[in-house]
Amino acid sequence: MNILVISDIHGNYPALAAVSQTVAPLNCAYVLNCGDSLVYAPFPNETIAWLRHHRAFSIRGNTDDRVIKLLKGNPLKKPTKPEKRIMYTSTAAALTTKNRKYLLELKKKKILRLGQVFVGLYHGSPVDHEEFLAADTPDKRFKELARKTSCGVILTGHSHSPYHRQAGGVHFINPGSVGRMMDGQPDASFAILQLDNGRIEVSLHRCPYDVESVVRALNQHQLPAMYAEMFRTGTKRVA
Repeated sequence: MNILVISDIHGNYPALAAVSQTVAPLNCAYVLNCGDSLVYAPFPNETIAWLRHHRAFSIRGNTDDRVIKLLKGNPLKKPTKPEKRIMYTSTAAALTTKNRKYLLELKKKKILRLGQVFVGLYHGSPVDHEEFLAADTPDKRFKELARKTSCGVILTGHSHSPYHRQAGGVHFINPGSVGRMMDGQPDASFAILQLDNGRIEVSLHRCPYDVESVVRALNQHQLPAMYAEMFRTGTKRVA
């Protein structure tokens, strides 16, 4: 059984579509999404429509949390800078009624039984919604987390750092970011989880996408130019 594992799409539908096309020959049985589906690229409805169409098992991330806060009529305390706040307010304003409902119904975690394996979906970690677990996180931390779960596989996002680590009999997997990699390479990142009678295999992948289509959409929506360079360079911040 092949399973597509994704996270941190950040509203980047062109990147998500490229991933979808790349994995199509694998006939993935499930799509597991670890949150931060929205904000930064201006394709919120296309992104959620794809997740709904593919019946993805999704949770919410911290950027989703802020959009949800706006949808509920609550003010944002952060971010304070106008060039960042507009990415949240424009996303919330653009969502259709159906997609608002979808986002509002997302939870912060999900545990699934897939075949013989229990799989936990979290954005940060099993104990902290916004914990950063990265490829260079010490083994000690993964062993601590392994003692706090009964799952055989833990999927996380948030750090945009792809890895597959094993600790305490648990497979920890971060697929990286579909739509906003920050390692100087803009290609979309994702993982394939293979389950076969309790056997677990993981592969990490990157694929290119049409970055300029995102740049054009940002311009059309009159959103800050700094984000165009962020997507072009595959970096978190642009000087």
